[in-house]
Amino acid sequence: MPNCVAQAFEVAVAEAWRFVGQTAPNPAVGCTLLDEAGEVLIVAAHHRAGQLHAERLALEQAKRAGVFDRVHTAVVTLEPCNHTGRTRPCTEALLESPVQTVWIGCPDPNPHVAGGGAAALAKAGVSVHWLAESPNGADLAARCRALLAPFAMRMTQGRPWITVKQALDQHGSMVPPAGQTTFTTPESLRFAHALRRATDLVITGTGTVVADNPSFTVRHVQDHADRRRDLVVCGHSAHVPTHWLEQARTRFDVQFCPDIQKLPALLAETSSLWAMVEAGPTVLAALREQNLWDDWLTIRQDAQGADHFSVTTRHATTPLALFPEWARCAEE
Repeated sequence: MPNCVAQAFEVAVAEAWRFVGQTAPNPAVGCTLLDEAGEVLIVAAHHRAGQLHAERLALEQAKRAGVFDRVHTAVVTLEPCNHTGRTRPCTEALLESPVQTVWIGCPDPNPHVAGGGAAALAKAGVSVHWLAESPNGADLAARCRALLAPFAMRMTQGRPWITVKQALDQHGSMVPPAGQTTFTTPESLRFAHALRRATDLVITGTGTVVADNPSFTVRHVQDHADRRRDLVVCGHSAHVPTHWLEQARTRFDVQFCPDIQKLPALLAETSSLWAMVEAGPTVLAALREQNLWDDWLTIRQDAQGADHFSVTTRHATTPLALFPEWARCAEE
């Protein structure tokens, strides 16, 4: 893989990552257009469902920038679609452009359409390359898979990716000191809120609602504009304060799950790709017992007040790897 293609994948992933948390039910996808010399012309990403896919948006931006005729190579994090949904197929747009070469980060995880986009492009004479088949493409392929992991979970398992976030003090307790709502550092709070921003759904329990009066809003980083998420409360609605529920419903689509055994079915009915668990020991124990989680982020504070991040994952890939804080995470 040429260096220019590797750099194109890097910026495509970074651009797509900016919109993670607002594209559901569509995946976050990035696209970089290069000229024949390998110079970056355009970097684009899919923003929201119903809006242009990354490839179409990139090509439209190339037209507006006056560089459309120079486009030679398209680098995409996900195999271009070859079917009509809310928008026309991206393969059509690529074939109607000067693109001669396409590099693909990941195959489409939808078993009904996997390989169709690449095959259509190759049949039309486009030179198609898979990142995973490149000897020097392993790290970038892993980043593309991390970006796609929540969508892949929805396509293959019929539910969102589930990340548990658990904060523990030096004694292993989740309970903040009296008069405080948290004991973690500002850097850890920013990480937790960046995770909220990237997710589509929050899972909590009635015990957490009663104890903490949580808002579950994104505050320490800028949220996506006009973002309304799902909120699933494990327990009965009668067990939460009425005023809390009224406030929550102004920002979330709230559902209650009295029987946690039925949580997978409830999650399957949503359009969410990535769920974040912010709950107490009872809900966490139930999720662990059911193996209903994909990665588990633990923030542990030591006796000196410093926080340490660790991640346990049940898969080879985790979307948490795309956060800047991943460099501080120890895998368990």
